[in-house]
Amino acid sequence: MAFLPVEEQLEIIKRGTVEIVPVEDLVEKLKRSVKENKPLKIKLGVDPTRPDLHLGHSVVLRKMRQFQDLGHHAILIIGGFTAMIGDPTGQNTTRPPLTEEEVAENAKSYIEQAQKILDTTKLEIVNNNDWLGSMSFIDVIRLTSKTTVARMIERDDFSKRFNNNEPISLHEFLYPLAQGQDSVHLENDVELGGTDQKFNLLVGRQLQKDSDIEPQVCLMMPLLVGTDGSAKMSKSYDNYIGIDENPNDMYGKSLSIPDELIYKYFELVTDVPLEELPGIQEKAESDPRNAKHDLAYAITKLYHGEEAAKGAREHFEQTVINKQVPDYAPEYPITAGEVVRILDIISDLNFSSSNGETKRLIKQGGVSIDDEKVSDIGLELTLESGEEKVLKVGKRKYAVLKGA
Repeated sequence: MAFLPVEEQLEIIKRGTVEIVPVEDLVEKLKRSVKENKPLKIKLGVDPTRPDLHLGHSVVLRKMRQFQDLGHHAILIIGGFTAMIGDPTGQNTTRPPLTEEEVAENAKSYIEQAQKILDTTKLEIVNNNDWLGSMSFIDVIRLTSKTTVARMIERDDFSKRFNNNEPISLHEFLYPLAQGQDSVHLENDVELGGTDQKFNLLVGRQLQKDSDIEPQVCLMMPLLVGTDGSAKMSKSYDNYIGIDENPNDMYGKSLSIPDELIYKYFELVTDVPLEELPGIQEKAESDPRNAKHDLAYAITKLYHGEEAAKGAREHFEQTVINKQVPDYAPEYPITAGEVVRILDIISDLNFSSSNGETKRLIKQGGVSIDDEKVSDIGLELTLESGEEKVLKVGKRKYAVLKGA
């Protein structure tokens, strides 16, 4: 295929990128690629530690898709071996390793969802257990001789734990080496990762040098800040937007991000053309309300299509702006005179994952009946025959409580 000129490729590749180490090597690799009409090998390794993907995961996946669209060869590594070690990156305690069965199940879900972003017709999917799992003990010893304990302790997370007298298991030192060995095995030209992966990516570059392989370029993407505006997006922090979420929830959650993140989300998680980004930045500053609706629409359209995005916008206008009860709101019958706990009602409706979550929502003012916030976690309701009340949980879950 005919590749775009190097300058045009670089403009696309640099979109949202935090750091490229070293950028001059990437330029040379791209020049050679164009001259020889040969795609670069782009590597992204993922440990399927959780079964569901969110927009935070999409940042680096979308960068790989950009490389695919530029004509380069994308290699997605499922960390069947490394996930069983447990990536210590960013951890202040030893991360528990996964079983083979957990890795396999999570990997299946990961690939299914990643297909919403990556072009699977142009994607090579490999499992690093295929080569790491067959290494002998002497192979591992030889690999460990490629670095030093002092070098490992340079890592921020290791040095903090060491200085705080917190335990570091020896197997955690093996993780960067195992990830780096992936680069030796694949002889890739570029490796992608978040900024928290910089140390691991540089280890791969060094191991390639030691094996007389042209060292990879390390490209780091930012960690997407979640909807709370403070911590990185994570299910653990409940500040995430899942790429498999229904259109209404995806649209509503997108509207909840702080104004100062509007431009960054447009840049990192949408397909808005580069030339439109300056105008979006201006609108985000002058008219954040409508800019945020544009963002919510763009994200929802990306994963669900235009009709679903239109429907999600209409749903928001109906239920939030006009404060109407949506047509799909289920009815919850309550026998006249019966006493029912609010916790049981919300549990029966599957509006929360547990009573603990429901109590948290009530304490945060996230539950209301007929627009009056519920403050008592022990609230009990009774209804007369034919009496109706509207229950709202969170921002988008409604039910009609009806006396029977």
